[in-house]
Amino acid sequence: MKVSANTLKWMMRFYPPLFFQRIWVKKFAEDFTSVEVKINKSLLNINYNKSIFGGTIFSASDPFYALLFDQILRLHGFKTRVWLKSASIQYLKPGHGDLYFKISIQPDEIEEALKTLKAGEKFIKAYPIEIFNKKGELCALVSNEVYVRNRYQGEQNKVAY
Repeated sequence: MKVSANTLKWMMRFYPPLFFQRIWVKKFAEDFTSVEVKINKSLLNINYNKSIFGGTIFSASDPFYALLFDQILRLHGFKTRVWLKSASIQYLKPGHGDLYFKISIQPDEIEEALKTLKAGEKFIKAYPIEIFNKKGELCALVSNEVYVRNRYQGEQNKVAY
C-alpha cells in the first residue's frame, strides 16, 4: 500500500516483530530514498554475553530495502512484488550498547530498477548495510538481496504466494 513516510515510520515502530526486539525506525525520507534505524539494547534482546542478540541485529536489517523499493516504485506508478530474496551477515564486534544504521538508495540505483522493470525483467540486486555502535565502530555488515517484479507483467492476482 502507498503511505506517507511518517505513517510508515509509525507502522514499523509498532510492528510486533520489530517492536518486541526494540528495533526503532527513526526516520524515513519523504521520497523513501532512505531510512534511519536504531536497535535499542534491552532485557528483551540481550544474549548470554550481555550484548545485543545477533538475531535482533539480523532482523533489524531485513525489511527496509524491500520497503524502500516498494514505496519508491509505487511513486513511479508500478505495482510490484518486492521481497528479500537472500541475506547474509558478518558480526564484527559485539553490540554492548545501542546500534544504528542508515540505508540510502541512490538515484542511479532507482533508475536501474526502473529500466529493468520497464524491460519486463525481474530486478534482483544485493545491497550492503553497515551497522554501527554509538562510538561509530562497525559492529556488523549485512548484505540484502532484493527481488522486485512488476505485477502488471505476467503475474495473476492470487490469494497465496
